[in-house]
Amino acid sequence: MLRQVLTRLEQADALDGASDKLQAAVTATVRPRTLRDLLHGTWIGHPLHPVLVQVPVGAFLSAAVLDLGSSRSTGRAATALIGAGLAGVAPAVVAGLVDWSEMTRDRRRVGLVHAAANALAAGLYATSLVARLTGRVTQGKALAYAGLSVAGAGAFLGGHLSYAQGAGISHAAPEVTRLPDEWTVAGSLASLPDGKPAARRVGDTAVLFFRQGDRVTAMIERCSHEGGPLSEGEVTDGCVVCPWHGSAFRLTDGAVMHGPAGNDQPVLPVRVRDGMVEVRHP
Repeated sequence: MLRQVLTRLEQADALDGASDKLQAAVTATVRPRTLRDLLHGTWIGHPLHPVLVQVPVGAFLSAAVLDLGSSRSTGRAATALIGAGLAGVAPAVVAGLVDWSEMTRDRRRVGLVHAAANALAAGLYATSLVARLTGRVTQGKALAYAGLSVAGAGAFLGGHLSYAQGAGISHAAPEVTRLPDEWTVAGSLASLPDGKPAARRVGDTAVLFFRQGDRVTAMIERCSHEGGPLSEGEVTDGCVVCPWHGSAFRLTDGAVMHGPAGNDQPVLPVRVRDGMVEVRHP
């Protein structure tokens, strides 16, 4: 039953109207590239949204434990935690929306309901905070537990987005595991164009090579963001730019310089022996 619900949600094109309007609003509002890179997490090489959600989640869970007690001190501590959790909601929401705006439609459908559930949970916690501050402690506790239940449903959908639909994960990472541990010939140095990206297959894995004279760098060719073909992208300022969504990765170490990718691109050990280019598993 649950699997069927999730499948129908992924296919619910009735949500596309609201999804497209929200996506356009987010894109129009968060326009500076530097700000988008900050919110995508490119500066740490890891999506920022999962980091930021730890503040409200941790605060709300801790408050739920304290609410099991009956002393005045635990009640005050729970109230303070709920306030802290609500303060952490806004940054997590903004980062999540920017990531969401770069997703495919099926993911955006699930993400829209995920966001709606979390918005409802935040509303319940805000109402709980007001109730506590006005002396209605029992009502405040009930609202907080309701908020935690709704937030749990939202978190489940967030997990489905990541683990079932592949949103926010590195699509390049699984390719690394398929590379051989021993040095393997990918082709001759002479066959690689100088100053241009080129793809070669090593076993079942596409590898991106960039040659400058006798120096060669290598990384997984599939973009970590959505699996775009980096070999079809341009090289600018020492970075290869994905032709699909514009993510830029530094050729020397795979560091993501511009989003929407939040993960670095895996680089590979490479050497040239007897005019042949070889790579292996890191």
